[in-house]
Amino acid sequence: MRSLPEALSARVASGLAGVASHLALPQWWDDVEANPAVQKWSNVGIGAAYGLIALVAAVQLVRIQVRVPEYGWTTQKVFHLLNCLVCSMRCAVSFARPRLDAIQPAFWREVLLDFPGLLFFTTYTLLVLFWAEIYHQARSMPTGSLRPMFVGINAVVYLTLGGLWLWGSAAVDDTAAAAACLLSDCFLALVSILAAVGFLVYGGRLFLMLQRFPIESRGRRKKLQEVGLVTAICAGCFSFRALMVALAAYDESDLELDIIGHPLLNVAYYMLTEIVPSSCVLFILRKLPPKRAAQQGYQQIPSS
Repeated sequence: MRSLPEALSARVASGLAGVASHLALPQWWDDVEANPAVQKWSNVGIGAAYGLIALVAAVQLVRIQVRVPEYGWTTQKVFHLLNCLVCSMRCAVSFARPRLDAIQPAFWREVLLDFPGLLFFTTYTLLVLFWAEIYHQARSMPTGSLRPMFVGINAVVYLTLGGLWLWGSAAVDDTAAAAACLLSDCFLALVSILAAVGFLVYGGRLFLMLQRFPIESRGRRKKLQEVGLVTAICAGCFSFRALMVALAAYDESDLELDIIGHPLLNVAYYMLTEIVPSSCVLFILRKLPPKRAAQQGYQQIPSS
């Protein structure tokens, strides 16, 4: 009779084998992904899409700055700046993707491929911070700890993943490198889930708070749509990112991301986790801030 640990291991192995059979990709998918033209032009298409989004974000940033230059670096301006930076980096990496595998040490290759994803996390959790501040202020709750908490969480995420990248690139054997890669994927999946939870918590709270406003309140309906759509889009894209990263960590042969041999998977991943969500959010948040009202009434004539 087998011991309990052996029985559990066999059951887990059987379950994973069943999952692997359901995740098996059709033959036509493998044939298309093996096509060199598809591998080349998929990166070009991804890079072009990111370049267009970066241009839109830059134009919107300039429009906001021209409209209200006296407000300094508001959350809206920083959001568009980070969006432009993320998409510009993704654009450059996509166009240079065939040459990245030759970069040594491997740490810098990991930075080029994964750092824009961390910056994407910072960009969109900035919206969570903005909503949290609005909600706390409306409830007369203290807001002083929100920004330090935001900075602290981002610092932990960047430092942890940076340490795992260094560990993986400095590993002396394949086992340690694989362990570092697995841990970084699991941590990135966890971070993505937490981001999705943040959008659901504060987006949901703000949505419910806006629902309680009087029906005749100016802009109530539009703000409800804005908060509801952005919450759904961002929670969905971060949840999908977590799922894809977890699956890639489990099945590297068929589902590994950011490699030349998986062009269709890369297109689907970046379209659903960054390109389409960024485009939708930029469109939803396209409204410019109101101009500062001109000073009314008589002004004192300065003495000569």
